Amino acid sequence: MSEPADSATPGGSQGKAGLEQFRAYRGIDELSMTEGEARFERRRQTTGLVLGPVAGLLLLLLPLGLPWNQQALAAVFVFTVVFWLTEAIPIPATALLSVALMVALGVGPADEVLSSFGSTIVLLYLGAFFLSQALLKHGLAERAAYAVLASRWVGNSVTRVIIAIGVVTCVFSAFVSNTVTVAMLLPTVLGIVVAISRQIGKSDPTRLRVATCMLLMLAFSASIGGALTPVGAPHQLIGRDLIEDAAETQISFFDWTAIAVSFAIPLFAALLVLLVKLNKPEASTIDGLAETMLANRRSRGRLSRGEWNTLIVFALVVIGWLLPGIAALVFGAESAVYGALADNLDEGVVAILGACLLFLLPTNSRTRTFTIGWQDAVKTDWGTLLFIICGAALGDQLTETGLAERVGGALGSAVGDTSVIPLTFVAAALAILISEIGSNLAAVGIVVPIIIPVAIAAGVDPLLPGLAATFGSSFGFMMPISTPQNALVYATGAVPITKMVRSGVVFDLLSAVFVTAGVLVMGSVLGLT
Repeated sequence: MSEPADSATPGGSQGKAGLEQFRAYRGIDELSMTEGEARFERRRQTTGLVLGPVAGLLLLLLPLGLPWNQQALAAVFVFTVVFWLTEAIPIPATALLSVALMVALGVGPADEVLSSFGSTIVLLYLGAFFLSQALLKHGLAERAAYAVLASRWVGNSVTRVIIAIGVVTCVFSAFVSNTVTVAMLLPTVLGIVVAISRQIGKSDPTRLRVATCMLLMLAFSASIGGALTPVGAPHQLIGRDLIEDAAETQISFFDWTAIAVSFAIPLFAALLVLLVKLNKPEASTIDGLAETMLANRRSRGRLSRGEWNTLIVFALVVIGWLLPGIAALVFGAESAVYGALADNLDEGVVAILGACLLFLLPTNSRTRTFTIGWQDAVKTDWGTLLFIICGAALGDQLTETGLAERVGGALGSAVGDTSVIPLTFVAAALAILISEIGSNLAAVGIVVPIIIPVAIAAGVDPLLPGLAATFGSSFGFMMPISTPQNALVYATGAVPITKMVRSGVVFDLLSAVFVTAGVLVMGSVLGLT
């Protein structure tokens, strides 16, 4: 069978090129900004370049009465936080620098500090990335999008199209980078907006309320979907790793998804109501949309060999990730069945086994062409992978040196007695706030290492506040620079900054509330506390 051509459907070439053009980590130089925003970001960078080293050096030299390894780590941590928040240099470069400084300043032996480079999260990230590369390369994700938009339920209804855009985006971003998902679907959404503008006789589609509504649904639902699985967003792997170390427990793929679904569904419903109410579409139906989507779906023909291979591997990997959690529910967490599955189906190993299958399953046996090749694998977002590794190393040393416990004790004494509910809400809200002014990567790297010792000092199990902070770091809806997907839809010119801020501030508050409720309720149901 021949592979589908890029140009066979609208947005095809952009969908496949998306993984190369749009990364999970994007520096501020790569984001679309106005001249004023660009000036502000340059000042932010310059401030960080000066403030970071000064703050780190002061902490290193002040007579704080701490053991040397704790004082040196405090200096490195503050320096890193400043550089992450200001993006003085690229975030992955700062992460690498923090690891080098920890070794150079004697925070811990090199072998101990660098142990995270052999962590299972490295395999998990690589395997998930290779799988998402196959989904995009062979057009399986795009085919699924057209299938949903061409369904009888969607038809020509504008409201149902908006819902369908959000659902498709959520599902894809649970396994594919949020930014790549938005880049892949953006041409299709823009095509729908143009069709509406022609139908109602408007010459400029960027001035339509429905354009704002659809594009914000695309960007915001990517963040919701990315939180559905641990591999949906790279920073979540760090957060989960730090929580598991502190709480001395395992958060399975199944448990993570069960908790995420509990807040994602009401959050999605709230998002739909909010966006439609604030940006009421100019038309209720789109003439001929169903026929156009159906023609696009049919133009792709039958599933190619590459699509079949990808679909089979994808199903096997997801089953491997979910099986231990399902076994715990069916047979009990103390059963031999669960123990065997949990020991042998490590998520990183499952991901990398699936990735290796992609290299083995042929699309053309005669030419020895396989589902993906090494030329696809080398497109890995190495910057994000480095951040995951180095962020985990920094978190590990905060625990190993005892600095996290010391700081947590001091903050816990200052806060006083508190219950798990307010602490969990504060964790989620703080992570969302930092995501607005920094990045998802910075938010999880800063908030989770702080909230865990605070919870321990307050006599609260750190698992739930840590999870709330990790989930909260996935959200940031107010500004174009809050997330790369926000920047992508803003760059179209159809989303005024005032409307993004107005929708985003309400949704930030709702996210903090729903995340807190979902974590607390489902954490109790699953017996995580």
